[in-house]
Amino acid sequence: MRLNIAMDGPVGAGKSSIADAAAKRLGILHLDTGAMYRALGLKALREGMDLQDEEKMVELCRGLNLAVRVGAGGQETLLDGEDVSSLIRTPEVSMAASTVSRYAQVRRRMVQLQQALAAEQDMILDGRDICTTVLPDAPVKIYLTATAEERAKRRWLEMKEKGEKDTYEEVLAQVRARDEQDMNRPVEPLRQAEDAVLLDTTDLSFDQVVDRITALAEEARRKG
Repeated sequence: MRLNIAMDGPVGAGKSSIADAAAKRLGILHLDTGAMYRALGLKALREGMDLQDEEKMVELCRGLNLAVRVGAGGQETLLDGEDVSSLIRTPEVSMAASTVSRYAQVRRRMVQLQQALAAEQDMILDGRDICTTVLPDAPVKIYLTATAEERAKRRWLEMKEKGEKDTYEEVLAQVRARDEQDMNRPVEPLRQAEDAVLLDTTDLSFDQVVDRITALAEEARRKG
C-alpha cells in the first residue's frame, strides 16, 4: 500500500508549509494541490477572463499547460513553462482559485491528475477535498485547522515580511470570505472527513504539528 497522506483544511492553516516539512522528514514527495487551482486562477486573471463564466473556465482548464516539479525549496509550479510558485500566493490569486475550484468539471480534471500521481509513489497531498474526494482511501487523513484570527495573524505576518501593506483587519476579512466561499460551494465543499484526524494548530508550534503528522504516518507504515 502506498503511504499517501491526505490533508484538508481552510485557508491559512499552514497546510503547504507543514506538508513540505513532513514530506522531507518522511522522505516522500509533497503535492500542493491548491497550487494547481491557483495556477488556473492566475492564468484566467492574466487573460482577463470572467471567473464567473464556468464554461470558459472549464475550457481554460482543459488546455492548461501545467507542470509540477520538486525544487531545492520544495514544489515548483510551472505555468506555460514559467515558474509561478511565488506569483500564485497573492490574495487576488487565492480568491480566483477559490472561484474556479467551484466548477465540477474543473475539479474533475484536477482530481484525475492528482490521483494518477498518488498511485505512482508515496506522497502527501494537501488541499480542500483530498480526504473526501481525491484520496478517500488514504491510510492517513488529517484535517488541519486553526481559528480564523490565528490564521489571519499568521498570514498577515508573512505578508508584512514581504513588504505588503494589507492590515490585519483586511487579511482577517479575506480569510473569513474565503472560508465562507470554500465551505458553501456547491461542488465538494470544504469539510472534515468522518475518519480524518482533527489537528487544531492554534496553540501548537510548527514543529509540534509536524511531529504529530509524522507520528501518524510512521504508525501507518508499521501497520503496512
